[in-house]
Amino acid sequence: MKAAVVKETGHPPVYADFGAPQALPDHHLIDVSAAALSRVTRSRAAGAHYSSSGGYPFVAGVDGTGRLEDGRRVYFFGPTAPYGAMAERSLARASQCIVLPDDLDDVSAAAIAIPGMSSWAALTERAKFVAGETVLINGATGASGQLAVRIARHLGAGKIIATGRNPISLAALKQAGADVTISLIQDDDAKDDDGLSHAFAPHFAQGVDVVLDYLWGASTRALLIAAAKHSPEGQPVRFVQIGSVGGSDIVLPGAVLRASAITLMGSGIGSVPLPRLLHAVKEVLHAALPAGLRIPTAAIPLAELGQHWAQVDSPVRTVFTLDA
Repeated sequence: MKAAVVKETGHPPVYADFGAPQALPDHHLIDVSAAALSRVTRSRAAGAHYSSSGGYPFVAGVDGTGRLEDGRRVYFFGPTAPYGAMAERSLARASQCIVLPDDLDDVSAAAIAIPGMSSWAALTERAKFVAGETVLINGATGASGQLAVRIARHLGAGKIIATGRNPISLAALKQAGADVTISLIQDDDAKDDDGLSHAFAPHFAQGVDVVLDYLWGASTRALLIAAAKHSPEGQPVRFVQIGSVGGSDIVLPGAVLRASAITLMGSGIGSVPLPRLLHAVKEVLHAALPAGLRIPTAAIPLAELGQHWAQVDSPVRTVFTLDA
């Protein structure tokens, strides 16, 4: 079969032949329709993700959509190694396959599953979000952040504050459900985050219950300092770290935690049990149409893998398609 084959560390996958999977007990063979090019997929293919297995060769792709042998359309996650989602056929545990709603197409489902799950799981599994609470989404202009705004609104957030750098995208977030937007442009001077902390201050003074952080780095440091200084005394702030696009490390004064009721936690593979992550995906897929969960998507034939794999900063989510 044709597949996106990773042959060695440090090299991108190539469109090549790979042996087709065979049936296993408690597994499903899947004729793949679509598989998204996510950050997790790229990171695993490079051997850089904390959940990478390290065995070569293997097929790239952590999740996708397709059909079972009985014709049911499914979303599947975590194919059994060495098989991945970016192939004509894949293999996944039956417990890791979710039947798709009839009104959701394969490409859209593949595009929104992981980015939608990131905020749904963070809110419901980690932050234990309660309808009516105020949610601040740091880094809301990316695919995951855009969906996070719509998901927070769908789950009943009383107020949504969204941050980002792109002014056009920030303006669009108000139509998606954000009540307030904050530009992160002040973050350009890494030696002085006072400007950004000042921008956050009045919002924390009014009370923020949950922070979803897709960035880490300098903007998160400024955000946490503002939360510690300006939140009402004793106001709990549940801070959920999801992504690190803005940097892998921050230097945080210990007083930020001593002088506030901030709870730091992460959300992702490892911090949330896999069955609960899959439950979050199922909820996202079934809420897709009612909640208007959509992101700009480009459906690309898998044969054109080499032309699109390296497009890291594209605002459009690449979904590789196959003739299933």
